[in-house]
Amino acid sequence: MKLKKINENLQQALIENGLTEANEMQQETFSTLKSGADCIVIAPKGSGKSTTIVLNVIQQLKGEGEESPRALIIVEDKTKVLEMEDLFEKFGKYTDLRVYGVHDKGDMEYDKNYISTGIDVLIGTPFKLSEMFTTAGYNVNRLKMFILDDADPILKLRHETRIMRISNSINKTQRIIFSEEFTERIEILAEKMLVEPFEFDFEQEEDIEEEEETEE
Repeated sequence: MKLKKINENLQQALIENGLTEANEMQQETFSTLKSGADCIVIAPKGSGKSTTIVLNVIQQLKGEGEESPRALIIVEDKTKVLEMEDLFEKFGKYTDLRVYGVHDKGDMEYDKNYISTGIDVLIGTPFKLSEMFTTAGYNVNRLKMFILDDADPILKLRHETRIMRISNSINKTQRIIFSEEFTERIEILAEKMLVEPFEFDFEQEEDIEEEEETEE
């Protein structure tokens, strides 16, 4: 996959998994996400949002680091947690990154004990992460990335308070929101949580292209 200054080990793993060319979203967001700026990325289902998240986290963290998590990714449910873990396993093949996922059906004590041994990337559902952060008091001073994936369905389940509680416990980090649509709920959350975010709307670009094709 050809992206400017992409980590060579990451690039090798992507190629081995058949990702030889970056799509439009990955090309246009890579440099901005790498810069550490807050971002909102709106793109349709199947456009590679999860892949974009994983490759950018690997790019920024590169290898094993602190005992406390350096990337926190909030996803909708257990299925999404497992899917994201699988992508990290594939694309992080040549890194030492320690990735761990938690969900509502997992064992709280086991999860806490595992995380306390040291991980780099923590993936989880809003309810489970909120519960863990409230009771365990994790060190989030080293956190570099706070990512909300598929924000629209998560916010429809009214998890805003839980997400904000976690976000407010983090002093300084890059905050990124991915969604299929830019809804009022996402706008409100972004105003509270993000600082001068860059906005990418690939849904809008797709709509324009479809309109042009119709006119022809």
